[in-house]
Amino acid sequence: MPAILKHTKTALSAAIVAVVIAWILNLPARFDIGLFTEQMLAAVLGLSLALTFLQFPLRLGTTGEEAVAKAHIGRLEVQPGLFDIVLAALSLASCFYVAIRYPALIKELVYRPWDGVLISSTIVILIFEATRRIAGWALVLIVLALCVHAMLGYMLPEPFTSRYVPLGRLMVYLGIDTNALLGSTLQIAIIVVTPFIIMGQVLNRCGGSDFFADLSTALMGRFRGGSAKVAVVGSAFFGMVSGSAVANVASVGTVTIPLMKRAGFPPHVAGGIEAVGSTGGQIMPPVMGAAAFLMAEYLQVSYAEVMLAAIIPAFLYYAALFFQVDLEAAKLGIRGTPAQEIPSALDVLREGWHIPIPFFVLIGGLLWWNLEAEYAALLATLVLCVLAVVVPYKGRRCSPIEVIAAVASAGRAVVDIIAVTAIAGLLIGALNLTGVAFSLTQQLLAASGGSLFVLLLLTAFAAFILGLPLPTVGVYVILATLAAPALIQAGLMPMQAHMFVLFNGILSMVTPPVALAAFAAATIAQSDQWRTGWAATRIGWCAYFLPIIFAYSPQLLMYGSPLAVIATLAVVLLGVLMGTVAVVGFFLTRIPWFGRLGYAALAAMLLIQARMFEGAIWLNALGLVLALAAIGYEIIRARREQDRSKLVIPT
Repeated sequence: MPAILKHTKTALSAAIVAVVIAWILNLPARFDIGLFTEQMLAAVLGLSLALTFLQFPLRLGTTGEEAVAKAHIGRLEVQPGLFDIVLAALSLASCFYVAIRYPALIKELVYRPWDGVLISSTIVILIFEATRRIAGWALVLIVLALCVHAMLGYMLPEPFTSRYVPLGRLMVYLGIDTNALLGSTLQIAIIVVTPFIIMGQVLNRCGGSDFFADLSTALMGRFRGGSAKVAVVGSAFFGMVSGSAVANVASVGTVTIPLMKRAGFPPHVAGGIEAVGSTGGQIMPPVMGAAAFLMAEYLQVSYAEVMLAAIIPAFLYYAALFFQVDLEAAKLGIRGTPAQEIPSALDVLREGWHIPIPFFVLIGGLLWWNLEAEYAALLATLVLCVLAVVVPYKGRRCSPIEVIAAVASAGRAVVDIIAVTAIAGLLIGALNLTGVAFSLTQQLLAASGGSLFVLLLLTAFAAFILGLPLPTVGVYVILATLAAPALIQAGLMPMQAHMFVLFNGILSMVTPPVALAAFAAATIAQSDQWRTGWAATRIGWCAYFLPIIFAYSPQLLMYGSPLAVIATLAVVLLGVLMGTVAVVGFFLTRIPWFGRLGYAALAAMLLIQARMFEGAIWLNALGLVLALAAIGYEIIRARREQDRSKLVIPT
């Protein structure tokens, strides 16, 4: 029985990938098979739900993102039971019923036939259960509350009232309508995100994580705290493809966290550094995370435009982490990795010169050849597969069978994204059907009292609260529907509003009490989860302020003249350095508590943006002068302490 289930899961995973690739390559049309996009979405949804029930069985005892984290780090080995197998079969039967009969169903559904209502209700319930296993109860309860509101909201007073929706109509609308489940949210997850997941899986199986780890070691290993800097650079490199914080921790952290511990970093600090570095993968171009593809759909812009807007925020995120790691290492007296343990950068590039080529293909496809994201990802994956078979890495070539297995395994990696985006489609459908989205947006504007800063704080707080039980995609979909329109009405550019929502949505990955990336890192580091989570919060302090900074400065999203972009970036980068000095309590020497308060004040003066209030630009100028003076003073103080240490006191 276990062998049959294993082969079944492999077959389902391969089928998901095969259907998606066939659809992107337009194979049905080439064989004169006329299919609606919704038919393909229903088929892939059925395969994915079936695989979810087999991969995350009921008797697992763990639900939500914790289960996903354990799956990524290889600690999820419970076999499915009879109930899981029944749900998997029901998923295939109901979704393929919709896929096969969709052309007829869309004509009949206005009359709400019994089979349409039954099938729609079954699919909605299956999505609820799959999401509960993948992401916990929170998102399920939110959608259930909206469903109850749709049926009973007409009895509520203003402004909470809504039009009456019968249960049959609600289920049909949510389960089959293109404005709900079978809409753009699920379409982006299946058609656009899946090719990037395939690329990440192939890259990982063909030595990509080893190459990035070796390259990071060659570039950063010799510097103080070199092992931690390897974690930062390696996480940034791998995050460009994975776009998943937990997957990033599992792939890179297994190498970097033990290195950091051996170098002298406390286990909880090592885990915190890796968690923050891995979380940045969700905002690290060129791939970012699934929410970034949804952002492009919401904004009706190309994914390349979203990618370009994220370059400077991602750079600031990792620059702040790099400053933090460097000063932590100096404070703890941690030196670089011994020279004999550091590979030569030329040797690493000579050995794996072919691995970066797919990245150039991907970026070229997005920026210069104007390919849609899914085509660029498939083209880059094809190049990667060919190179993996033809060019040896560390003396070994991948066989065609291994490459095919890597491609097929992407189906398993995408089920959590499909489940979450499926229920996000239900959420959007419920909001659209009742008109709640518009009223909540207006109430959010009213609650802010017309103040953009208050509205930003309310949105950031909502993102944090939602992020405690929800994955990033769920947070983004809710706030992109409810809060982003309010931010745009308050004066932000659409890209600023949605990027603000996205950045705040990732913070729960490193913020207790949930901190999923920190949980995965703590498991590898064998450290306390809470200590690791709070260490990650301290290490990633800058990420909590960056969204507000670029909400007031579109220059940081590549809007404006090159000179304005460079000047704004330079001032903010200096402010980030001052803030990191205040957090760590070390620059060239240890800094007393009152000095740390002074550096915190300097950081505030530099990070305040000109649009926040009148005269802020003069505060920036004063902060710039004082920061340069403080750096000069620290240089002089460090030299004096060095001279003092050389004095020999006679006995």
